[in-house]
Amino acid sequence: MAQAQRNNLEIYDDVAAQWWSDDIRWVRTLKNMVPGRLSWFDRKFDWQGKDVLDLGCAGGFMAESIDDRGARVTGIDPAKEAIAAARAHAKAEGRAISYDVGVGEALPYADASFDAVVCVDVLEHVQSLPKVISEVSRILRPGGMFLFDTINRNPIARLATITMAEDVLKLLPQGTHDPDMFIKPSELRTELETAGFAVDQMVGLGPRGINGKGDFTFGRVPGTMIIYMGTARKSDQTGG
Repeated sequence: MAQAQRNNLEIYDDVAAQWWSDDIRWVRTLKNMVPGRLSWFDRKFDWQGKDVLDLGCAGGFMAESIDDRGARVTGIDPAKEAIAAARAHAKAEGRAISYDVGVGEALPYADASFDAVVCVDVLEHVQSLPKVISEVSRILRPGGMFLFDTINRNPIARLATITMAEDVLKLLPQGTHDPDMFIKPSELRTELETAGFAVDQMVGLGPRGINGKGDFTFGRVPGTMIIYMGTARKSDQTGG
């Protein structure tokens, strides 16, 4: 049997029609991770009235949660069908979220367009991490915030996210991730600091319990060995 394609981004388009249905377990897993992420991000950033880009928004789970917090939200993702699903759901709910198709290495926005960029479950998929971070810096206003999570690169993270999450528990489709593209916190910190960001503490994100459907719920966990999240602030100096 042929090995599954790694870093397969087509999975998001494949399930776009059912993104908001709660019918697919791995999509529910992505949805369930949003409150765990925001329980940390909410402590770091006041969303109300801010212009926020959800970079790699897929079908819009995080974008809608940020919209609930009073931000003016734009979402962007390369998955055209997922973006169509996000647009349809936002329209049905009367939400003023703007969605675009595009990639992080070439964002179609003017310099200094946003107060914050949220980028979750994305950095370990991109073709060029330095380009993405450079683009994030470019579109952020001075003093703007970058809020992110990604997967650490080590044998334990590989065991948890590939062997267990994809192959055994089927929490994600096989081939979702390429472990060679995982990013050590020290590497991400270096890239961000090189781009002019002041990087705050990074913390662990992982399963914290089980809900009524038998799915994991998520929140902060000790250590950054597997999934970690953090924030980084762009210099408040114009052109910095």
